[in-house]
Order: sequence, then structure tokens, then C-alpha cells
Amino acid sequence: MSWANPEWFLALLLIPIGIGFQYLHHLRKRLPELTYSGVSHLSNLRGNPGPYIPVILRGLQWAAVVLLIIALARPQNEEERVERTVEGRDIVLVIDISSSMLAEDLEPNRLIAVRNVADEFVQNRPDDRIGLVIFARESFTVAPPTFDHDLLRNQLADIDLGMVRDGTAIGMGLATAVNRLRDSDAESRVILLLTDGENNAGEIDPITAGELARAHDITVHTIGASAEGDFAPYPVSDGTGGDRYYDIPIAIDEEMMRHIAERTGGRYFRATDNIELQEVYDAIDELETSIIDEVVYTDYHDLYPRFLIPGLILLIIGFTAERWWYRLD
Repeated sequence: MSWANPEWFLALLLIPIGIGFQYLHHLRKRLPELTYSGVSHLSNLRGNPGPYIPVILRGLQWAAVVLLIIALARPQNEEERVERTVEGRDIVLVIDISSSMLAEDLEPNRLIAVRNVADEFVQNRPDDRIGLVIFARESFTVAPPTFDHDLLRNQLADIDLGMVRDGTAIGMGLATAVNRLRDSDAESRVILLLTDGENNAGEIDPITAGELARAHDITVHTIGASAEGDFAPYPVSDGTGGDRYYDIPIAIDEEMMRHIAERTGGRYFRATDNIELQEVYDAIDELETSIIDEVVYTDYHDLYPRFLIPGLILLIIGFTAERWWYRLD
């Protein structure tokens, strides 16, 4: 609720003064006296209203004054109507699911860490169509760009090793994503490519796939996910329900990843732990903000009748009762 003329509230400061003057007048008032030889013939006259009736009537009058002042301040109800025009993006997440993604230099391992952060990224972009492509030795589309983010998140949670043959066909994963976006009518089209290794399979090399993305005006952000150093711990079942750990080499072709990103207007990021991985997706989220135009309309509805009408009714009741029923003055 807002007020069109709030300055009228200053008039409320006069009410205690008015009540004070009224009380002083009552104290100084002298009641007239008459001497009668007998009062039996006065038995049918109206009796004394008692000490509380005047107080109640005065209270009604002052309550009426308060309501009238509130009405003069013009209470209003604001209703805002917002028209939004959202220019979203079409985004495809391209995630490596080769066997090396089980390495535990990210917690609990690279694949689960990537799934969790990607899930949060999807939740934070309700105005974008987002798709999912996975790759190892081959690549395939798990979900085309869609607004059905609940479905996408369910499919994202289900991706695991073994869905395709093992290997690292980075070029194939990128080319599959480009194929999904090349006919998109979105103003902006973006690919997020994440891998933990070097390209060692596939019919299309990553540089060629990157040039294909550039030809279709698609931005590619590339992410290398692994710890710093030469080796990462990798679990292998020992056949008794436990795991035995071996060191596997860390090998990310950062030069190739950086080249693809720069050629398409994107950026290359390196995530060496879970915190940095989250920061990478946060940075991309800020880079690829959706454009939202808002026009705000405000409608005002006067509410003063809610106070004016009860105030007038109380005022009439108070003065009528005082002047005609009890003749208090």
C-alpha cells in the first residue's frame, strides 16, 4: 500500500491537542441547578446517561476523524505489470565419458563432479534451450536443445561410462554438437566442451570441428578437467569388492583446446579441482547472459472509500447521539 498525500498524516498530531482541550472544557464546565418543591412529575424524563456514554461518543467522533484523515492521505494499492522479452541462447553441453573420467583427482571423481556442476548450470538458465552430447570413441546426442530442463537433468544424472566404446574422440563430440546447433534460429549459439584428455579417436579432428563451429557462428568454450601434475589416482577393482589405485598420466591438449576457443570467440578454462570447476561454469554463466527487456506498468487503485465511508458513518452516529439523545453539552 502507498499513499498519494501522506502529508495529511501530520493532522494526526492535532488529535491529542483536541482531546486535551475537550477534557479541560469538561473540567471547567459548570452544570446548571434548579430547585424544585417536588420531583415526582419528572419521573418520565430521560435518565442520566452515566459516566461512560460521553466517553464512548467522544471516542466515536475521534475515531471518525482518524479515518477521515487516512482517507485524505489517499491510500492506494499498487499493481505492477511486467512485460518481459527474453532473448535466450541455445547451448549444448559436450561431456567426455571416456574411462579416464573415473580418475579421482576431482571429488568423488571427474565424471560425477562434472555432472553435478553441469546440473546446477542447467538450473540457473531457465530461459535457454540446453542440449547434451556425450562422447568417448563415438559421440551421440543425449538430448537436443530443449526447455524441458527436468528431462535434461534426469538424463544428465544417468550418463555413465560404458554408454559408448572407450576412447577420446573430441572432434566427433564437437562436430555432433555443431550439427545440433547449425539450424538453430537462436540469436546466440554456444557449445561447452569438457574433456580430460587428448584426441585419440574419431573421423573428425578437433581443429576441423572447431572450424565448422566457426563457419556456423557458434561460440565454443572449452574446459580441461584434471588436477595439475603428471598423474592422477585411478581406481581398479581388486575382485574382492574393494579398489586398488593406480596412477594414470594427466594429458590435456591445452594448445588445441585454447585454439578452438579463440577461433570461435570463446575461452579456454582449466579446472584443477571441484571449486575451480564450479568457478568455470559460473564464469561461463556470466559470459553468456540472456538478454531480458522489461517494461514495467504500475496501476494505482484508490482505497480511500474504505476509510471515508466508515469515518462518515461514525461521525454521524457520534454527533446524532450526542445532540439528540443525551445532550451532553
